[in-house]
Amino acid sequence: MTTLMMILGIVVFAVGLLISIAWHELGHLSTAKLFGIRVPQYMVGFGPTLFSRTKGETEYGIKAIPFGGYIRMIGMFPPGPDGRMEARSTSPWRGMIEDARSAAFEELRPGDETRMFYTRKPWKRVIVMFAGPFMNLILAAVLFLIVLMGFGISQQTTTVSSVSQCVIAQSENRDKCTSADRPSPAAAAGLKAGDKIVSFNGVRTDEWNELSDLIRANPGKDVPIVVDRKGQEVILHAKIATNQVAKKDAGGQIVQGEYVTAGFLGFSAATGVVRQDFDESLVWMGDRVGEAVDSLAALPGKIPALWNAAFDGAEREPDSPMGVVGAARVGGEIFTLDIPPTQQLAMALMLVAGFNLSLFLFNMLPLLPLDGGHIAGALWESLRRNAAKALRRPDPGPFDVAKLMPVAYVVAGIFICFTILVLIADVVNPVRIS
Repeated sequence: MTTLMMILGIVVFAVGLLISIAWHELGHLSTAKLFGIRVPQYMVGFGPTLFSRTKGETEYGIKAIPFGGYIRMIGMFPPGPDGRMEARSTSPWRGMIEDARSAAFEELRPGDETRMFYTRKPWKRVIVMFAGPFMNLILAAVLFLIVLMGFGISQQTTTVSSVSQCVIAQSENRDKCTSADRPSPAAAAGLKAGDKIVSFNGVRTDEWNELSDLIRANPGKDVPIVVDRKGQEVILHAKIATNQVAKKDAGGQIVQGEYVTAGFLGFSAATGVVRQDFDESLVWMGDRVGEAVDSLAALPGKIPALWNAAFDGAEREPDSPMGVVGAARVGGEIFTLDIPPTQQLAMALMLVAGFNLSLFLFNMLPLLPLDGGHIAGALWESLRRNAAKALRRPDPGPFDVAKLMPVAYVVAGIFICFTILVLIADVVNPVRIS
């Protein structure tokens, strides 16, 4: 049964991956057609074609390797300085440029001279290239909202899970009391497991972070605490202790290894699945975007640890980069967890949503061959032309993005090496969620 659930989870992720890729390419396709650019091909996947069908002037198909996709637009790069494809060159860098330029014109047909990508105004090219990643961002936001507002997420609540019998500094990393420890305010006040705190010092709240902040802000004070105990409201009184507790960041998350002196009541909060309202969902998503940006910026620094995990048997870090294989494996593990099926589905949707958010951010990097590289080229062309117009100089013409192809090959080579490293780590030392 566990194996079947694992396979089901992998299939669910694979379907989500294919939909995400197709959705991304649909953004490019729809805007390219909107601006009159001819698109000979729309493909999901790479490698041999499994299925294709031509409708109008575009061939739609699915390929064997579901690790990406593409649309083919004619005239992605402008002609050479002489208005034609340039002659072959013995220079390998010039050869790369000419090969890219040749590929951009190989499907040119009579009448296509005004339907090429490079002939469109820069702002239209920006829209075409941005539309793909933006579709991933939309899909991520929709999936996040479905989970947050429809299923809910697991988080700490104001319900008491257990009561500490004494005051212990959290930096001491122990849970047993000694004769030298002071009794905890929660135990002295008569707080019990199962109590739901509904009011603290006159402030009613049903959010754990708000309650935690109130407790931390009142060291040394005698405060009334109203709890819901088996349907009855009971008023307790506690003198909040001063203790060393874990530091929290601006988003309310615990900062590992850092501590502050603040108020301490002395109980553990129970976790539960809590639905978020729209405003809370927006704040949550904003935090996740910030974390994703930070993770992307920190990616180069994680390569040594990833190498050690892949080849030296080092422990794989929980926030280690994962590829498609690793994510599929996590998707399979989700469906083997001992949690309700609704939460399994919610976690699977979260995984696909996170994948789409990563696709958006990664593709927005201003590097060829990524979408962000083409966007940067179009913006640079617009800047050059507007500057020339303002200075009353001749129009410099289209920016020849093909000249950046040697850089694009280097970037692509780095991405391929990184992808292989992640793949090896995902196979021999995968990230596990259990």
